[in-house]
Amino acid sequence: FTVVGPDQPVTAVVGDDVVLPCHLCPRMSAENMEVRWFQRESIPFVHLYRDGKDQYGEQMLEYQGRTEFLHDGLTHGNITLKILHVRLSDEGWYSCFVQDSFFFEEALLKLKVAASGSAPHISVEDYQDGGIRVVCRSAGWYPEPEVVWRDLNGQAFPSASQTNSQEANGLYGTQTSAIVMENSNRNLSCLVRNTRLSQEKESTLFYISDPLFPKVNPWKVSLDMMILVVLFGFIALSVYLFKIKDKTERKLMTQKAVLGSVPWLVTFGSGEAVYSLLRVPFLLPFHSPCHSDVALPPDPANPLLVLSEDGKRVRWEQKRQPLPDTPERFDTCFCVLGREGYTSGKHCWEMGVGDGRYWAVGVATESVSRKGGMSLSPQGRIWAVRWWGDEFQALTDPATSLPLRHPSRIRVCLDCDWGQVTFMDAGSNAPIFTFPPGSFSGERIQPWIWVGSGSQLSLCP
Repeated sequence: FTVVGPDQPVTAVVGDDVVLPCHLCPRMSAENMEVRWFQRESIPFVHLYRDGKDQYGEQMLEYQGRTEFLHDGLTHGNITLKILHVRLSDEGWYSCFVQDSFFFEEALLKLKVAASGSAPHISVEDYQDGGIRVVCRSAGWYPEPEVVWRDLNGQAFPSASQTNSQEANGLYGTQTSAIVMENSNRNLSCLVRNTRLSQEKESTLFYISDPLFPKVNPWKVSLDMMILVVLFGFIALSVYLFKIKDKTERKLMTQKAVLGSVPWLVTFGSGEAVYSLLRVPFLLPFHSPCHSDVALPPDPANPLLVLSEDGKRVRWEQKRQPLPDTPERFDTCFCVLGREGYTSGKHCWEMGVGDGRYWAVGVATESVSRKGGMSLSPQGRIWAVRWWGDEFQALTDPATSLPLRHPSRIRVCLDCDWGQVTFMDAGSNAPIFTFPPGSFSGERIQPWIWVGSGSQLSLCP
């Protein structure tokens, strides 16, 4: 069988319930199968169904009491999960994993969360740029909303500024201003739109009367113009005098250096021309090429990963390898560590990632967690980038989205002394991401690779 999820992301409103659809194809009973719902590679699980009933012992704390596995459709292959009282933290990728004896399959789906905020509030604030500044405020939106000023005819009215800020609960508030001039359309409306929900809320400022607009004295305008002309003239004169002074000082310094400070002579060609070299301090860019012969030993590899004999290639397989469960072996995360470990110096290597949809490359400390759940971030002693479905991310906490391009080769550069890890596109030498300098606490740092379903990675010579 295969596991089938929705082609498009599922959108949920904060506080509402959402259903994550998933089913088996062809349709068959899943009553005696194991069904696991989890976020990315996180363990414990979002929800676990096994041995004919729901298992809550390993459920993530934030989902306890908030999930329902819909049993009614199990006989027809429906393995749908319901999440109650949706939170912002629920947003992300989910995996629907089904196992029957030794055969298993999974499907990925994305949950997007949205919230529609308060009706906009318009206030008249103060005078600015010869007109009146009006401000539109609204709160409680997710993601960041779009704000548009419109006149009485429904045409867009230019805004003077806009600021979006994230509140303590994770929702966004917005503040947008516009300048209303005396001769402009004084009927304005502020429209705030949630593009994810295709919802919008609008408020209208009906009219600003004539006495409120500032009155300009023509004599004051003329005086201001004269002051500006004098000020600009003074600035231009100061710049001119400064340039003359600087040019004179440079000329005197050059003459002094040529006449009295010749440290040595160098003869070029046949000796007919002799040039004096002055001691001028300068900086040269320093470049230190570094290479490492990296290999992947089978000892720490997850049993679902198959390594080549030379330790240069690794791929994900459906069939679990008959390998002993040693303390060094990863049991839940599809990972493998490089054979080499580094505590000082600079080291670089390149990984060929092909066109796989699920992979990650980087470095990890020798003490990285290998059993049960693990945090794919520097807090979990992992510094890496990954391609996940249709997203390119740096594994910070939380993950940082990167420009959407799929490199064929990635160069990993490790500076142990500086505590820094840099990733580059090896094909174009374009930088991808650099983790801020930190400390590895004197631990050995090893190459780290994660390989997901259908992917294969290789070490480039």
